[in-house]
Amino acid sequence: MANDYFQFKQFTIRQERCAMKVGTDGVLLGAWTDVTHARRLLDIGTGTGLIAIMAAQRNPELIIDAIEIDPAAFEQARENANSTSWRERIHLFQGEVQAFAPPYKYDIIVCNPPFFINSTKNPELNRTLARHCETLSHEDLLQVSDNLLLPEGKLCVILPVNEAKHFIELTQGEKWFVNKLSTVYPTPDKAPKRQLIELSKVKKHFVEDSITLEIERHILHESYANLTKDFYLKL
Repeated sequence: MANDYFQFKQFTIRQERCAMKVGTDGVLLGAWTDVTHARRLLDIGTGTGLIAIMAAQRNPELIIDAIEIDPAAFEQARENANSTSWRERIHLFQGEVQAFAPPYKYDIIVCNPPFFINSTKNPELNRTLARHCETLSHEDLLQVSDNLLLPEGKLCVILPVNEAKHFIELTQGEKWFVNKLSTVYPTPDKAPKRQLIELSKVKKHFVEDSITLEIERHILHESYANLTKDFYLKL
């Protein structure tokens, strides 16, 4: 059973009302996304508010909008954001992102989209994931991002490897370019589980690399430790 809260170096994430708890995927995306020089960021499906809060910590000039469709998660994310010293720069919205129409566009959109893995261990979580998957397809995410990004803005996501392949295929022949791709390995000897993808409508020098989470159980690999050292308490 997950704890009701997760303590980071500079903030606390409470999560007792969120189906999507703090996990490695969110921490990875929040630490990996380059927010340097950005002025506005949108976090789609913010859940606990983790990625939005990480972005606020990393760039003191960044204004963050975070949208969440689930009312309970929205309230929890708002409380989490308001408990930080960056509360003035984090704005929470409740509803579907397809109907979100701010009067400005974004330098960065981040999304840790739900993906459905059928498991009888937690049928309630399965129902929540399935419902969330239905409300934001990959096609929806690309269309929303096209509408809300500045011309040189970028979309950053994390997906399971098989879904990442499908997501990248959707961009072929469209207006998107993959500018950065990081493959995430659980340990050096295991198959990759996730991919971090940076897309934009401007073609740039393509960067491909990898991140390994652990050398062995509970011992972080240098690549992951370096990425998350500003957040995890024990680093």
